[in-house]
Amino acid sequence: MKKIFQTIGLIGKPNHAGANETLHVLLNWLHAQDYHLLVEKRVAKQLPVCCSEVASMQEIGERADLAIVVGGDGNMLGAARELCGHDVAVIGVNRGNLGFLTDLHPDNFKEPLTAVLNGEFITEHRFLLDAQILREDQSLGFHKAMNEVVLHQGKVAHMLEFEVYVDHKFMIGLRADGLILATPTGSTAYSLSGGGPILTPDLDAIAMVPMYPHTLSTRPTVLNGQSEICIKIAPQNRSDMLISCDSHIPINVNAGDKIIIRQHPQRLRLIHPTDYRYFEVLRQKLGWGSKLF
Repeated sequence: MKKIFQTIGLIGKPNHAGANETLHVLLNWLHAQDYHLLVEKRVAKQLPVCCSEVASMQEIGERADLAIVVGGDGNMLGAARELCGHDVAVIGVNRGNLGFLTDLHPDNFKEPLTAVLNGEFITEHRFLLDAQILREDQSLGFHKAMNEVVLHQGKVAHMLEFEVYVDHKFMIGLRADGLILATPTGSTAYSLSGGGPILTPDLDAIAMVPMYPHTLSTRPTVLNGQSEICIKIAPQNRSDMLISCDSHIPINVNAGDKIIIRQHPQRLRLIHPTDYRYFEVLRQKLGWGSKLF
């Protein structure tokens, strides 16, 4: 019988003993079932790859039918930013802390993964955000985020002043320590810590969460996911400001800059075992109460 997934990419958490151990088991287990394996080059240095091929993240996206990410949510976010432009299914084995995005347990992944490889899985399409910085109307490039885009202070804590426009219409002027713009995927991450709402993954929405606003009337707002959001930095701001995407690489922002945030045109194809239940994940990870009757 023809396999649903012919080529499988293995992506890990570099220099993490537990992740490498799980990857090693996965490598041998999948090789024994005659799958063509691509091992991401950063972790391939730490694994015996005689039965597989070393590949870049780009090559995994282009050639693999399935990518298995072994690590924490941060590793999944990094993989998502690279793989969202390719039609590759992605699933995670949790070797991190919370594991909102990595469903499979490292000590018990074979049975649920076997079902997935046989075509028994749930598919979700999660959207990412694009952040573009404009300086004197010149683009400084685009940066992707699966969880959130954050405007924040540099090394010294101070108040920021900026205006927010939604679809070219003025929304609000803010004096705050920063601003979080989160996807439904990211609504259970930094945005939640800042008092933002939880957005279920099926929503086409963006949560806007001001960070320590200097007025009590300012509250988190849920925006249409198709909106174009423009943050205009006031010219009187100090220069040590940053934009970060998924708490990844910080990008310097100057007074007078504009940050344009939109949905990325392509989505990540995330797959789960058939017993995956989103609210069950929230109950487990956030300590929500069980049924009362």
